[in-house]
Amino acid sequence: MNKKVFDIFAEICKVPRPSKHEEKISKWLQDFAASHNIEYVADEAMNVIMRVPATPGYENHEGIILQAHMDMVCEKNGDVQHDFMTDPIETFVDGEWLKAKGTTLGADNGIGISMALAAITDKELEHPAIECLFTVDEETGLTGAEKLKDGVLTHKRLINLDSEDDGQIFIGCAGGIDTLAKMHYEPETINHKSQITNVIPIRLSVSGLQGGHSGDDINKGRANANQFIVWFLARIWPQTEVQLASINGGNLRNAIAREAEAILCVPMSYKEQIRIEWNHFVAQMEGVFGEVEKDMRLELETCDMPQSFIPADKAYRLIMALCECPHGMIAMSKEMPGLVETSTNLASIKMREGYIEVNTSQRSSIEASKHHLKWAVEQALAMACDEVTHGDGYPGWAPNPNSPLLEVVKQAYIDLYKAEPKVLAIHAGLECGLFLEKYPYLDMVSIGPQMYGVHSPQERLSIPSTDRCFDWLCKTLKTL
Repeated sequence: MNKKVFDIFAEICKVPRPSKHEEKISKWLQDFAASHNIEYVADEAMNVIMRVPATPGYENHEGIILQAHMDMVCEKNGDVQHDFMTDPIETFVDGEWLKAKGTTLGADNGIGISMALAAITDKELEHPAIECLFTVDEETGLTGAEKLKDGVLTHKRLINLDSEDDGQIFIGCAGGIDTLAKMHYEPETINHKSQITNVIPIRLSVSGLQGGHSGDDINKGRANANQFIVWFLARIWPQTEVQLASINGGNLRNAIAREAEAILCVPMSYKEQIRIEWNHFVAQMEGVFGEVEKDMRLELETCDMPQSFIPADKAYRLIMALCECPHGMIAMSKEMPGLVETSTNLASIKMREGYIEVNTSQRSSIEASKHHLKWAVEQALAMACDEVTHGDGYPGWAPNPNSPLLEVVKQAYIDLYKAEPKVLAIHAGLECGLFLEKYPYLDMVSIGPQMYGVHSPQERLSIPSTDRCFDWLCKTLKTL
């Protein structure tokens, strides 16, 4: 284990850094730079840029930018008490893996920051001039990259440290856009004793799914908890007289929903029919997803009587709209075999005061396909929702297989490990496309250590892979 890299990461894990709340980690980075006598500047967005001069003999070599993002996806298991705004991430070692106790680990992208800081504070490492760019809010809007000013970066080569696959170099990524829908309604309150005595309240819940990154894991056949709930509701709605009191599922736009629940009031005359239908549904889902989702739990139980309902006509339209809303992989790339080209994620369904909010995200390496998909999502959700809006989105990063930087990074890997790294594009979003809009001359690649389960509490980081990736980074800097 490279002690310096993991010591820095351990300190980062103590600092709260949810997306859009990077004040503490931005300050920590500035303090780190000051304590090591490193020149730094923090811009209005709270991005931090550090500048380190070339070591002797490298003064005339072209400089390099090392880039990572500060924020982390904040997901936890339902039975875990953790406040991401105040509590440190509790990590532990499990064999060759670093994990967190019931929460996301934040190696995406804290380990990228750690490798960059370890490199620039290594007194023995020979390298050209280095700029470290640490951005905010990559996970929920890429606003740090978007707000980066022209002229801040002075070098023409950039290594992004936000990838998650051992021995792979990424030279392109998908663009993305979010779609947010709202269905406003007037709740129907329970105001008569007969409404209570003739029905039984039940909770349908889905938990234990893998979830994961809505880009990197979208083609792995994982289940979406939101879909489980709406599929069952659509199944029973035409033949029963249930009333929908609430529906909630998922959390973040870039995470596949792991948990969801709905609270219903079921007339006594349909109680056994609902239970039988649920058992049949559970068996079918286990048959479809059981090999992938080995820990999934689908439960039906009685619960406290709700205070109000969603009007039946609106509830029905919402269920049908959510069933029609696409989710998952839409198309594979024709140019790069094995790469997802276009996908969409039914990310979250949330009860708010006076409305229900549905959040989705669309990705594609083809700009036109990204927009076609967002319109398809809009049309589906408009069946029930009176307000559908789209975010500004972010551009993709077109691959450059003739990149001079790519050749240097490839050769450094070959020299170290006597094997050739894979050169790929990634379906997940990276900030590189936004950097190109302001600095169109940048020559960029992205690397990182092996991680699994990112954007979920199953996130784990390979310790040996991190050591290899850091050695690779150092070899590249020395070669440059």
